[in-house]
Amino acid sequence: QVQLVESGGGLVQAGGSLRLSCAASGRTFSSYTMGWFRQAPGKERDFVAASSWLGTTYYANSVKGRFTISRDNAKNTVYLQMNSLKPEDTAVYYCAAVRQVGVTTAPEGYNYWGQGTQVTVSS
Repeated sequence: QVQLVESGGGLVQAGGSLRLSCAASGRTFSSYTMGWFRQAPGKERDFVAASSWLGTTYYANSVKGRFTISRDNAKNTVYLQMNSLKPEDTAVYYCAAVRQVGVTTAPEGYNYWGQGTQVTVSS
């Protein structure tokens, strides 16, 4: 069982930056692919970024070049650095985990989810 706790959300002006953190419980964090998803009101949960345990990263086109996913296996933590934020980035951001080698972009491919953290970007 893995428990995920996100932090770092908040209110920021367009063009600003935020860094989200996701702390995971358990001793096998390094064996998990970690993902970030987001969900705006009335919309589906969308893939944002993922990092495999091998260090392979993958990004949604909408955030490529602006967001960076990274992980610190010693701290059981995955991060999402978000730069050049836009109002359309406003959503609840969720951390997710699955014990597998490859990256998956589908929400149903993940077994564990955090409670989410709100990110609001004002124009």
